Amino acid sequence: MSTITYENRVKRLEVGKTIFDFADELTMEVPSSCGRKGECHECVVEIISGMESLNTAREPESFLRGNYRLACQALVESTDIDVHFVPLRRKPKILSSGHSAVPLDFDPAVSRKGTEVFYKDEAIDQYRGFLYGLAIDLGTTTVVVDLVDLETGRSVECLSFENPQRFGGSDVMNRISYDGGPYKGELQKAIVTATNRAIRSLSRARKFPRRAIYEIVIAGNSSMRDLVFGLDIQSIGQKPYKSLTEHEYLAGKRASTEIICDAWELGFRANRKTRLYGLPLIGSHVGGDAAACLTAIGMATVKDEVVMVVDVGTNTEVVIGNATRMLAASCPAGPAFEGGLVKYGMPGYEGAIETIKYCTGSGTFEYSTIGSIPPEGLCGSGLIDLIAELRRNQRMTPKGVFLPEKRKREIEVVPERGITFSRDDGSALAQATAANYCGQFITMRRFGIDPERISKLYLAGGFANYVNVENAIEIGFLAPVLKDRIVKIGNAAIDGARMLLVSQRERDKLCKLIKNIEHVELETTADFFDIFVEGCQFTPMPTQICPSDGVHNLS
Repeated sequence: MSTITYENRVKRLEVGKTIFDFADELTMEVPSSCGRKGECHECVVEIISGMESLNTAREPESFLRGNYRLACQALVESTDIDVHFVPLRRKPKILSSGHSAVPLDFDPAVSRKGTEVFYKDEAIDQYRGFLYGLAIDLGTTTVVVDLVDLETGRSVECLSFENPQRFGGSDVMNRISYDGGPYKGELQKAIVTATNRAIRSLSRARKFPRRAIYEIVIAGNSSMRDLVFGLDIQSIGQKPYKSLTEHEYLAGKRASTEIICDAWELGFRANRKTRLYGLPLIGSHVGGDAAACLTAIGMATVKDEVVMVVDVGTNTEVVIGNATRMLAASCPAGPAFEGGLVKYGMPGYEGAIETIKYCTGSGTFEYSTIGSIPPEGLCGSGLIDLIAELRRNQRMTPKGVFLPEKRKREIEVVPERGITFSRDDGSALAQATAANYCGQFITMRRFGIDPERISKLYLAGGFANYVNVENAIEIGFLAPVLKDRIVKIGNAAIDGARMLLVSQRERDKLCKLIKNIEHVELETTADFFDIFVEGCQFTPMPTQICPSDGVHNLS
């Protein structure tokens, strides 16, 4: 008997039913606002396996690529093969807060005077019993929505979910390409719809009217931010890789790259007078999420030391320096450490192996999973551990060849669950590691500082929060900064977004601060290819990057 599965829930597969029908039976919530006619494009699901049992994609699904379908249009035509599907908006292990200890400079743009609500000096509403705003960390892979009380500055509740734009590609460049095609606007529609669902969920749970939300702050990389505002993002994918707002800023047509718009006109269903504030961009692909991290760590107050911020993700951002001088670079690491390109790679869901160790005696692996349930694959922290263990125990060469069986293309990690690791997997991870390696190495060398002289290395992002630092340094994923100087700051982007939501003065500070940042284009570095190749070797980064003679020998 063939079956259809969602998580651990199973039903008998029946011809003539849609995925949406089975979602109802499996008590899975799928968004829809068109009565299941294929018009709203909200009920996107990912078909993990069993696409062969479904009908050919219909015209309303033409905007989807790969193994994504509309639940209302995907019809079971055969019961020959089991079907396994998941919603587009799953709930991975996402950090919804960081560890920022920067004092709060409370000065929100929205305030209350008696029974009237003001945005700056403009009266916009009568007080409804609540004065709320949203701080949003819009990542390529994940989204965090923080409901904030604008009268106290306190976070009320956080929601997090996978970025629903995944059907347009797993990384920034694929999303840019998708939005430049015939389905322009679908990505913007997807994130606005998801945000509105979050607003509805929060208002119901907290029993407040959605019209009591008066400002929304968006922290995201350049492409993610501009997509929300409905801007053309094609220029970000072409040399010199700058957004329209950055081009206008450099041409003197605007004072900053920050954006303020009417949220209602863009489709956000909060108050009709709600403002949407997009954080300023640092340069090229280094966007508002990196800028938010600088606010979270209080970079404007760093004077006599040099710190480095590494915000790890699909597009890693590196910023090094202090309030006087800073360099920044973006590293297109891709999705290999976040569930893409690796056969048994997966995001940080329950069942993902997050730590792993090689047992020399038995030749097997010991591991732990998120949720302490049977493993389904490896998330980023587990993959870093696996590579470090294979290299440390001489089970893999720097070029990714398995030892002692050099001709072997694949090794077993969890045989009883069929989880393996292949040379192709290793190659994808090598390139992702090299991207992070290059970003840190080149910015440090350009700044003129060795890793051991950096006073603080701030690791930002949910993925980085769970990484074993020693293993990451050992394979070249992180610079060899002294361990006691490495600080995990969690989701600093949401911390910074929250601070900027409740402080106009912090916004002014940030806009001034980022004018001191020089953007470094990694690929234009003369020896970029040599550094990239070195970064692919899964070996530690040199501790001496800036020798006295000014010449660095990678070997």
